[in-house]
Amino acid sequence: MEAVMDKTTIAEITSHFQALSSVVPLHSIHTAHDYDQAVVVLNQLLDAGAASEQHPLAELANTLGSLIGEFDHAHYPAQEVSPLAMLRFLIEQHHLTQSDLPEIGTQGVVSEILHGKRDLNVRQIKALSKRFHVPPNVFV
Repeated sequence: MEAVMDKTTIAEITSHFQALSSVVPLHSIHTAHDYDQAVVVLNQLLDAGAASEQHPLAELANTLGSLIGEFDHAHYPAQEVSPLAMLRFLIEQHHLTQSDLPEIGTQGVVSEILHGKRDLNVRQIKALSKRFHVPPNVFV
């Protein structure tokens, strides 16, 4: 069933959309200035509680986040990260030493992996994925 809107309803929607769009950039982001503005507005929405799915502005924040994500994807594509680089990054971020990773093995095994002399096996990948709460494919 098709919704029927009369001229008054269209005019009202237009007025509300123009008012909303003057504050929230609800359009494709093409410039760094538009991007910066969108990020500021999104942060304000999230600070106001729109991160909660129950918040009345949650869908607005989601839409704005999608527009920001499209710009990010187009202008800042993710770079490939090797499994070894990811492991080193996680170790550094969590302030760990080689001996803090018993799920990989002994300190000697961890050292061999970190120096590229040995690859991670499936068991180690599953354990690291669980420990660091990341998908297993980051170690493949």
